Formats: sequence, structure tokens, C-alpha cells
Amino acid sequence: MRTAYSVETVRNAERELMARLPEGALMQRAAAGLAAACAQVLGRAAGRVYGSRVVLLVGSGDNGGDALYAGARLARRGAGVTAVLLAPGRAHGGGLAALRRAGGRTVDGESAPADIARADLVLDGIVGIGGKGGLREAAVPLADAAARSRAAVVAVDLPSGVDADTGEVRGAVVRADLTVTFGAHKPGLLIDPAREYAGAVRLVDIGLALPAEAAEAEALQHADVALLLPVPGAESDKYRRGVVGVAAGSARYPGAAVLAVAGALRGGAGAVRYVGPAGDAVIARFPETLVSDEGPKRAGRVQAWVVGPGAGDDASTVAEVLAAEVPVLIDADGLRLADPEAVRSRTAPTLMTPHAGEAAALLGVSREEVEGARLSSARELAARYRAAVLLKGSTTVIAAPDGGPVRVNATGTSWLATAGSGDVLSGLAGSLLATGLSATDAGSTAAYLHGLAGRLAARGAPAGAHDVAEAIPEAWRDVRGD
Repeated sequence: MRTAYSVETVRNAERELMARLPEGALMQRAAAGLAAACAQVLGRAAGRVYGSRVVLLVGSGDNGGDALYAGARLARRGAGVTAVLLAPGRAHGGGLAALRRAGGRTVDGESAPADIARADLVLDGIVGIGGKGGLREAAVPLADAAARSRAAVVAVDLPSGVDADTGEVRGAVVRADLTVTFGAHKPGLLIDPAREYAGAVRLVDIGLALPAEAAEAEALQHADVALLLPVPGAESDKYRRGVVGVAAGSARYPGAAVLAVAGALRGGAGAVRYVGPAGDAVIARFPETLVSDEGPKRAGRVQAWVVGPGAGDDASTVAEVLAAEVPVLIDADGLRLADPEAVRSRTAPTLMTPHAGEAAALLGVSREEVEGARLSSARELAARYRAAVLLKGSTTVIAAPDGGPVRVNATGTSWLATAGSGDVLSGLAGSLLATGLSATDAGSTAAYLHGLAGRLAARGAPAGAHDVAEAIPEAWRDVRGD
């Protein structure tokens, strides 16, 4: 599992470690890992380190010091290293001296664009993890020059200008091809929009002791998801495996019901009960579905419900499902039709799965505000509705109602932005709820599998929601290593 920590937690751990180490030792550890990563990038981009051209963008803090010491190491290996000092009087003294001893040179900002244009690698050490509000005016032309160049751009700890704690981008930022981060991931490296600017992320272990309970965000990996996937035992039957009810679809949107059932059938539950007006379409596509038109209360035994996809204006069905004493997933039209107090007063787990537009409507803000502050938006929704929230998007964020680290998922692909994809996700997550997973585990496991299935279905080309549903078993087997 990738675990991300706040700036405050990382800095506290750094102070504790520095108190036990010789002065400057921690920075040297970081610089060594950074230089090694840059050397690998140069090996791919320029064929070798010797004779390559490296430009350092150096701010006034320790971030700039890391860049200077790493530049010195590259210069000793024969690279031509030029440091652009944004604050010459406040550059890290030890790092600057080391660079000059190794044969590196310094330039001012006016001549920097020409050096950047010729560079094989640009090392972004402008602003560290404490930076807020985007780049300062003097740094913007350097970031623009790096973006226009053919150089590989490597960020020190995180791209300058992004918010390390929230993933928010509030101005001009550096766009990196690789981010080399020290000690721990930061939430901004996992959550969009900042994640988009980080490129590939490499973690350098510098020996920090970080308490697991202090984590702000976590991203599941294959091994974590494999442990959560339900596997039937020798004595299992369809009821012991769980039964998921799907209350979805309408005369206008029967396909939503079909796609939600498609996801539910592939989520590990032993049976799927469908309730709604699209029964004929569902049974024609999936004859194994248990279909009823008498409403959720008379549907029979159910361990979890999915309500809302394609529901139109059927508020009564949404209210009936919310009154059930089993876990409930609310999606799409259900989010609009659900009585907020009925959601808050539920005693069984609730999982809400909005996209940014739906989340904005629930919070009373603009869609752009949600997309720009995904972490705080998901947490606010979870706290306001006392429910787990799966905020869909380029990075899906899952927040629990009682706080704690958010789960972040980035297995998806932009090809998942297609009609009906969210219906498949809802059915899949609801099925996992029925097998006994918590709302947070069901949501994050479903998001992981759904994203992976999207990649497998698309393989670089357009894919429909039904293709995603059909790829879920392959994604499942890939996670389990079968």
C-alpha cells in the first residue's frame, strides 16, 4: 500500500531523525537518491551522464539544497551542470559550494531560458513541500521554458507550486516527467489535479519513522486488493456468499439497470435481485438475475442494496431502500432523490458514489470547486451525510464518515469516461458490500477493479460500459495472480 503523510508529519519525522544524525546527513541521503534517479533518466534520454546538460532550478530552501547537492554529484560524473538561482543571496550555502567545487556554474534568470532550451534534464528545486498558491512570478518563465524544452523534467519532492497536503493547484506549477519524493508520499502526489503534474513518482527511503495512524491518504496495490476480494468456501451457497439488490432503471433508462446488474453479477455476491421497471431488459440479458416488480420491501432476502442508477424521479423507491437495515449504495439519480436526513439517520453502512457534478450539487458549490479540491470535497460530503463517499474522477477518492486516511485509486483510464461506466461501478461495489466488506473497502476495491477492467477493455481504444463489465473477471484474476 502506498501511504501518504501531511507536511507537518513528515517534517516532525525529519526533525527527530536529524537530531540523531550528523549535520547535513539527511540532505545527503536525499541528494544521493535524487542524483541516482536523474542519472537513470539521463541514461535513457541522453545515453549517458557524461557530457549531458543539466539545469537546476534552485529556490531558497532545503529543496534547492537537495537540487544543488544532486547537481554536484552529476557534475562529478561528467555532466555539464548549470544552476539557475532564483534567490542568489538565500541559496543553500553548502549545496552551492559543493556544486562549484564539482565544476558546476550558476546563471541568473535572464539567461536561463536559453540554457533550459539546450538541456537534457531540468531539475525542479524551486519550492519545497511547504509551498502554497502556485509559483511566484519570477519562477513562471522558467517553468514555461522547461515545458517547451525537450528536456526531461524531474521534480524534487513534488512539483513546485502544487499543494502537498491537498493536491490542489492554485496557480502556475511545474509539470514533471518524474517526481523523486523523500521519506514518504505526500497526498498531493496521489490526488488530482496535482497528481497530473507529478508524472511518474519514485520514493527514496531516507529513514523516516512515520506512524501508520498519522497517514492522510493511502492507495491500495494489487496485494492489498487481493486480500479483500471475497472467495467462496467449500460450504458456501448463494445466500452465504451474499445477495445484492439492485433498484435501478426506468422506462426512459432501462440500460442503467442492465449495466448495474452486469457489475453486480461480477462482484462476488452469490445472487442478484433486481427490482424495477426494466425487468424484461435485465432478464433478457442476464437470465440468472432474480427479478421482481413488487418493490424493495417484497424483493426477498438481500444483504445490500444499490439504488439510483437511471431511477429518473422514483423517489419512493429510493426512500424505501434507505429504510432498509442493510448496507446501501446510492448513485446517480438516487443522490438527487435521497432525503439527506434519511441518509444521515441510517444505522447500517451507506456508500455514496457521486461524480464531481453530483458532489457539487450536494455541497452547493461549483463543479470546478470540487474538481480543484477533491480531497476536502470528499471529506466534507462524508462528514455532512455520515456516509462513506466515493468521489469518482481521474483519481477516485474514498472518504469514510469518521475521518481517517482517504483511499485514493488511480487504476483507471480516460476511456472510462463513457455512458454507463458508473452504473457498472455501482453494481460491482454493491455486490462487494453484500459479501460483507465495509463501505470503504467495498468502494475502494470496486474502484480498483473497475479501473483495471477499464484499462483491459480499452487497451488504448474506445470501449463501452458493457466491455468494462465483461473485463472485470480478467481484472479479478490479474489481482489474485490466477
